[in-house]
Amino acid sequence: MGVAIAFALVPFVLVLTTCFTRISIVLTFLRQALSTSIPSSQIIFALSLILTGYIMQPVILQIHDQAIAPYLSGQLHQEDPKKELTEFLDRAWPPLRQFMLYHTREKDLQLFLEMSHISPDQEISEVSSLPWYCVMPAFVLSELRTAFIMGFLLFLPFLVIDMVVTSLLMSMGMILLPPVMISFPFKILLFVAVDGWRLMMQQMVQGYYL
Repeated sequence: MGVAIAFALVPFVLVLTTCFTRISIVLTFLRQALSTSIPSSQIIFALSLILTGYIMQPVILQIHDQAIAPYLSGQLHQEDPKKELTEFLDRAWPPLRQFMLYHTREKDLQLFLEMSHISPDQEISEVSSLPWYCVMPAFVLSELRTAFIMGFLLFLPFLVIDMVVTSLLMSMGMILLPPVMISFPFKILLFVAVDGWRLMMQQMVQGYYL
């Protein structure tokens, strides 16, 4: 029963403890930069989910070996649901914590430790002492910052195209013609010419492995 509750929290864990947040935000930024409604939200969600599984595969394997496999084989405290849930979470948490801390800025983690009145120098002696309620929001904050930086860099080349097209239309006296109608094909052409999808996938994956 306890483990069933833990599995019910999988969507919550997926968003807050994995790379799903960064990937979905970056893809949404890309769609807005292209000034189009494609790819659809369903495709963005599916692609974000696939990339999340690809990037998180080592962590998922560790959780399977340390928590899921022992549970399925009956090695946990099955006679006590509370102990069973506690042991399952204790086994599954370390791989996720290691992944999150590796991609969390020290400033963000320190912020939540200070707001929780925890002194990093005095009360935190090792990584295992870091409370989850500080690690998770610090990781999400770091992911949001990184995603917005990547989104800003994505916007720059497309913004240049919009500015150039708008200037040309104004100089030609074609004020009533929407600049988006002219700039949109050039944005698509630029994105396809530089193999944009491949570069985006490569950068997002390498951002976690490097």
